[in-house]
Amino acid sequence: MAQVRDQWTTRAGFILAAVGSAIGLGNIWRYPYVAYENGGGAFLIPYFFALLTAGIPILLLEYVLGHRSRGSSPISYRRLSQKWEWLGWWQALLAFVISTYYMIILAWALSYTWFSFGTQWGEDTESFFFGQYLGSNQAEGFWDIGGLQWSVVIPVVLLWAFVYFVMRRQAHRGIERMARIMMPILIGMMVVFTIRGITLEGATAGLNALLTPDFSALTDPNVWVAAYGQVFFSLSVGFATMITYASYLKKDEDLANSGLIAAFANSGFEFMAAIGIFGALGFLATQSGTEVEHVVGQTIGLAFVIFPRIISELPWLNSLFGVLFFGSLVFAGLTSVVSLVEPSVSAIRDKLGVARTTAVNWICGLAALVSLLYATNGGLIYLDVVDHYLNSYGLLIGAILMAVATAWTTRKIRDLQAHINQVSDIHIGNWWVLCVSVITPLVLIVMTGLNIVDEWKVPYGGYEISGLLVIGWGSLIITVIAAVIFQRLAWKTDDALTSHEKEGA
Repeated sequence: MAQVRDQWTTRAGFILAAVGSAIGLGNIWRYPYVAYENGGGAFLIPYFFALLTAGIPILLLEYVLGHRSRGSSPISYRRLSQKWEWLGWWQALLAFVISTYYMIILAWALSYTWFSFGTQWGEDTESFFFGQYLGSNQAEGFWDIGGLQWSVVIPVVLLWAFVYFVMRRQAHRGIERMARIMMPILIGMMVVFTIRGITLEGATAGLNALLTPDFSALTDPNVWVAAYGQVFFSLSVGFATMITYASYLKKDEDLANSGLIAAFANSGFEFMAAIGIFGALGFLATQSGTEVEHVVGQTIGLAFVIFPRIISELPWLNSLFGVLFFGSLVFAGLTSVVSLVEPSVSAIRDKLGVARTTAVNWICGLAALVSLLYATNGGLIYLDVVDHYLNSYGLLIGAILMAVATAWTTRKIRDLQAHINQVSDIHIGNWWVLCVSVITPLVLIVMTGLNIVDEWKVPYGGYEISGLLVIGWGSLIITVIAAVIFQRLAWKTDDALTSHEKEGA
């Protein structure tokens, strides 16, 4: 049974989809804090060094794997060697699991977009978020799941319904059209947000805190590790997303230019977001009569506790400012969620030969059910643990294995380099081979080792060991087992098997 593979309408559509995948929640709330904590303005030096030696090389590697194989991530790795097909499944499954809790955060953002009208969170934003909205104060211990949080379930259902109707259409009609509409709106919203942020009273204090360089930080190895971590996570590499997206490109599409545009667009967006956010943090510090360092937070606290405080303090149009901020989180998150779901959909279609609608029904239906676990009173704890283990171990180990597979065991790295240069105006040289073969895997091994050492000393988050083993390591083990099972299933699509046999892998 042969299938007609999806294909992007234009390269611009692919780039918008790729940028939409890369630009997510981490760009808006993670980068500003990481930069502030690791040398301020001086952080740009290790950041761009990491971008050039790890971010762009791995991004191009995923592009060429998908483009060369014209298939999903399992097919892409299978054509390197049959032994590596499981890695393609594992990365796709990691993306699937991430989408299940990522949607919960989008549900919070969607709710807070509504709460922005009239600043409905009141004066105590922390109690409102963790208590009144999430009801986390009702959970008593790690294993106290509690009941469903209907204030979260309803927006989750709405968001999954939206993603479902986007995903069930072919990639160029669903994902590409969504990216063409949402990405310009998202960028426009962030521009307005940033302009408003830097024109607030006290914004200078926030910008000074962010941009003042501390060059002494460059001698700290942890700063360089933080830079590699930020670049790696913000580019959406290691999820099999870019492998899948690149497989929808035309055979003669330019890969190098597309990769450079996507990488620098992602970096420019998160830098712009950081300026707007720290301008707003400077305003809050001025209003509170304190230093910026006392109001800086990261991840959930920054978005759903600190920013509502900032919005409430604004002298005019605070509701509009809130809608812009939380609306940008929703838009950025939606373009990322579809990119997390697509690798599994593409892999299932290729392996089992089912229609796109059938694959989307299975994947979105199962993902929505799993999401309900995180919409319980104990869901915030489970979300934190699963996110930590998948990002700190799953994605890093997967990327290490990707470098090992291409450069060391199958020794196809030179063939992949030749393919990129054959279709690209800008030719990549031996620096790319060196980065993929040596620099990137070594850095990722160091990062993984540091994570293990830290958790050997102190269990992550102070959570119960049983919880970390079952929910944290358990989520990784289950995805590996599932990946091996999928590899052992017979291929139902003749075109996948025939193409593979022609490659002689």
